[in-house]
Amino acid sequence: MTQKHSISRISRGSALAAVAISILWGGNVIAMKLGLGTFPPFWSAFWRMLAGVAAVGLWAVVRNVAMVPPAGERRLILGLGVLFTVQITTLNFGVDLTSPAYSIVLLNAHPVFANLVGHFFVAEDRLSPVRVLGLATAFAGICFVFLGRPETTLASHPYLGNFVVVTSAFLLGSRTVYTQRLVQSIEPVRAVFWQMALSLPVFLAAGLILEPPLIRPLAATAVLAILYQGVVIAGLCFIVWTVLLTRMSPGKLSMFSFISPVSGLFLSVLFFGEPITARLFAGLAAVAAGIWLVTRRPGRAGPRLAGAPEEPAR
Repeated sequence: MTQKHSISRISRGSALAAVAISILWGGNVIAMKLGLGTFPPFWSAFWRMLAGVAAVGLWAVVRNVAMVPPAGERRLILGLGVLFTVQITTLNFGVDLTSPAYSIVLLNAHPVFANLVGHFFVAEDRLSPVRVLGLATAFAGICFVFLGRPETTLASHPYLGNFVVVTSAFLLGSRTVYTQRLVQSIEPVRAVFWQMALSLPVFLAAGLILEPPLIRPLAATAVLAILYQGVVIAGLCFIVWTVLLTRMSPGKLSMFSFISPVSGLFLSVLFFGEPITARLFAGLAAVAAGIWLVTRRPGRAGPRLAGAPEEPAR
């Protein structure tokens, strides 16, 4: 599917919508941490994806998008489903083991990994000296945060959790590159729907075999957290982001993604009372600076964040 970005100016309405969606994305890890207090990781992933499939499926029906993939797409979509399932699994376990603020900073390093992976698979994404400097700066920020110890009440195994979240960020960056290539020839709504739908039987089977359905009695907070991840993040955010792509270029739209980690840190303070240390701020600043260097396109307005606008579900 080819999109034409003919509008150069960003309208006030589009900018406000992009800011709102980026703020909502910042709450994704917060909702995950809240939900994981009641649902273990595989069950949390299952219920989230079930809600996401329903939301995206309804959008597809409203837009009259054909959801049955033709024969030529099935192997490509299967590969996306496998990568998506592994990435979400590592994310859930990582967030469960470390604190939300640390998870937010480390996960939002995924554009760095997207550009690193893209160097080997996307001809137009070869690394330049400036982009190598950006990668080094962001990686230094990742390491600085990785070696920190969050509050023990929010992180049962902080170093292991940090490592698993970084692994998930790498997988998300890889999935971003794969999805960006995929949606050049495959309807994006269909790709997003099937990556979630294919993960459902895996998460359900793993939950039934390896985990209890609930860690503690079901509470409204946990249900709302799951619905937020599935309906708001995987559903609403995808729909609004897709609409915005018809009004703004991917490069300009990607600029708003830098709001998400800042929003997430403040939400972590609000919901968990987690102290935001100088280490977290310094690490976030280094990661943000590195991402800006690695994704900027000299001579054009706005950075180029590889694949992020096309694949908002995280």
